[in-house]
Amino acid sequence: MTFSICVRERYTDEDGDDQTRFGVAVTTRLPGVGTLCPFASADGAVATQSLVNVELGRKGIEYLGDGLAVDDALEALLNADEGSAQRQLHGVDADGTFAFSGDECNGWYGHREGENYTVAGNLLTGEDVVEDTAAAYESDAHGDAPLAERLIDALAAGHAAGGDKREDLEVQSAALLVCNTEEETDDPYYNDLRVDASETPVADLRETYETAKRGYETVLEKYADEETDDEREADDATDDGREADEATDDETETDDE
Repeated sequence: MTFSICVRERYTDEDGDDQTRFGVAVTTRLPGVGTLCPFASADGAVATQSLVNVELGRKGIEYLGDGLAVDDALEALLNADEGSAQRQLHGVDADGTFAFSGDECNGWYGHREGENYTVAGNLLTGEDVVEDTAAAYESDAHGDAPLAERLIDALAAGHAAGGDKREDLEVQSAALLVCNTEEETDDPYYNDLRVDASETPVADLRETYETAKRGYETVLEKYADEETDDEREADDATDDGREADEATDDETETDDE
């Protein structure tokens, strides 16, 4: 399933508490990769590819939620998988990284582990795809832009380096998923996106991201304005009530006289 990247980033939230975000992004020359490869939760991110075994991703995230370290979790799953020689499996959790490429994967194939990320790919034009994907992420790791945007940048770099070598396959796809450890927060719409069938999946994923981000910001602005209007109406009602009370007091004073 071509190439993907898994990322861990630590950050401080608005209350000054330490948090972690996890992200995964993937693209391939087949449709619907978002249903098969990327998995993420508040406990980590996992990508399963090559001859895909979706259960490796599902159970991998489940095991991380149970408290297993990413290397123990994914290694255990591979040990129980009779087809492990044809799999690629990689991911990150709060503390570690893991990457595996079976020796029966189709070339070029390989992976790379960084301090806070993993990249893996198969059926690629060459090693540069993995290296350039990693380099693009490293160049702006923990940057000001949302992680979703930077994951797309990383995919774009790998695609520009050659990407999937199967040029006869025109229908392609891409996907990204970002989660974090904050308990009381709504993930933006642009943190879970898929382009299921396209001839330009990475470009389309970027356009989808930009449109979703604009829509998210518009919604926030709309409801912020409505809340301000409600507060203004409440203040006006309070002022009207105060004026009515003052008028009643004046009438009472006049009657007493």
